[in-house]
Amino acid sequence: MNARTAPSSVTFKALLADDHPLIREGVRHVVARLAPRTIILDAHDYPSLFAQAALHTDLDLALVDLNMPGFVGIQGIAQFRSRFPDIPLVVLSASEAPQDVRQVIGAGALGYIPKSSSTEIMLRALRQVLAGYVFIPRFGSDAEVTAAAPGAQIPGLQHAGLTARQFEVARLLARGCPNKTIAELLALSESTVKIHVAAIFRALGVNNRAEAVLAMQRRTQG
Repeated sequence: MNARTAPSSVTFKALLADDHPLIREGVRHVVARLAPRTIILDAHDYPSLFAQAALHTDLDLALVDLNMPGFVGIQGIAQFRSRFPDIPLVVLSASEAPQDVRQVIGAGALGYIPKSSSTEIMLRALRQVLAGYVFIPRFGSDAEVTAAAPGAQIPGLQHAGLTARQFEVARLLARGCPNKTIAELLALSESTVKIHVAAIFRALGVNNRAEAVLAMQRRTQG
């Protein structure tokens, strides 16, 4: 099935990676509710995660613990994203540190689910990712942030005269994130984000966010 399409009656294949068997068993029951027919593969560390992903190239989802043996935190996520860019990746973590969320989303994951989340929050997060959205939690409540995600990479902007920080803002802008969310993810003030967004508009030759997102979508598709 299309990995960016919500599950229907076809078989849904997910890879669940966590070094704690009890966590895998609990999350397995949640993932099984995503579709009538599911195949759920297990991995217990980053090496077994990479091996499973290489063997099963038709995965619809990889749900991965941030901290597992084999790599230190974000290094493993970045490696997975680099090796398997077409597999939708969601991170499941006990960490509720904002910097971990920023790093994970910045590395290309489509969602970050705290292990403290309820079953319903986790299900909603996974369904939103499979429908083509980014899931970003707000810790301390059952509220969450979702943003459209047309693509993590924006070909052509690398040589548009943007700074490294402006390019990071552009990636989140392309996903449909509002200024407040961008500010939270990048640890910036909203006024600073507005300055960066204005620079991106000038680089793209557009006048508003809608035109900017369309322009970046065209660059991504082209």
